[in-house]
Amino acid sequence: MHAHDHHEHHGADLTAAAQTTLEKAGEQWTAMRASIFEVLAGFDKPASAYDIAEAVSKREGRRVAANSVYRILDLFVTANLARRVESANAYVANAHPDCLHDCIFLVCDSCGNTTHIDDDSITRTVRSAAKGAGFSPVRPVIEVRGKCADCD
Repeated sequence: MHAHDHHEHHGADLTAAAQTTLEKAGEQWTAMRASIFEVLAGFDKPASAYDIAEAVSKREGRRVAANSVYRILDLFVTANLARRVESANAYVANAHPDCLHDCIFLVCDSCGNTTHIDDDSITRTVRSAAKGAGFSPVRPVIEVRGKCADCD
């Protein structure tokens, strides 16, 4: 496998990398955006906007609407701070927001764990096939459903 090499951030380092990436994109790192990102990064599985809204509401001591969370998550996906797991309608924090590439998700149907892998040779092939069919790819979505090693 020709994996993509990059530095994965964690904890406060991840939040700082996300803030830097968002600001480089010309967006502001507001208190609400920081709170949503920190909550998202704290989940060990993909989280829905409703999961995030509930956690942020508890954290902030006031109700935060899922619609507001969706708007911020859309911004995060556009800015490469988060990735959307399409088949689960859920999100994961991008552990390397300063590195733009396509992702492949392995989604366990039993426990819900989602593993993100990078293999630029696969995504390059998918993009090439799309271009060969006269299609201009924007973002390949590659998700493999099955069982993780813990559930198999």
